[in-house]
Amino acid sequence: MSTEAPEALERLRAEVSGEESDGPDAVQLADEYLSDVLESFAPAGEFAFSEETVKGDLGEILLTLVAHRSTETNGKRLMEDLGRVFDADLSPGTVYPQLHEFEEEGLLERHELVRTKEYQLDDAEACRERIAAEMRQHLVLGLFYHRALADL
Repeated sequence: MSTEAPEALERLRAEVSGEESDGPDAVQLADEYLSDVLESFAPAGEFAFSEETVKGDLGEILLTLVAHRSTETNGKRLMEDLGRVFDADLSPGTVYPQLHEFEEEGLLERHELVRTKEYQLDDAEACRERIAAEMRQHLVLGLFYHRALADL
């Protein structure tokens, strides 16, 4: 792992914990760190998310995709994004109930179009808090695994 990874991880930890930082924003930092981790641990594109991991985090992944898509935020396009980004082939029976649940919770707003329904964030702050909480869970769990591996 490059010497930049520990610095990137420290900046990411500071960002997640809400500490002030003069460095890059969280998105740029996450991109830098993910790139470094993949380069170090999964050479030549050998890394792939398992479909079970994507299903386990489907809610936060969908919220993130809706937040970052400016158009075509319908179920079909979101499922295509899941396939392209995460190589996950999830059924409409998995994706649509999650979108409907978020609509009922007030996190997403649904717009009826002629042949489809599009979604947009209805409560951006609640979505941000939910994604940040999930991110902290994964970060701490990953660091736990990392530490445990050192003692095996």
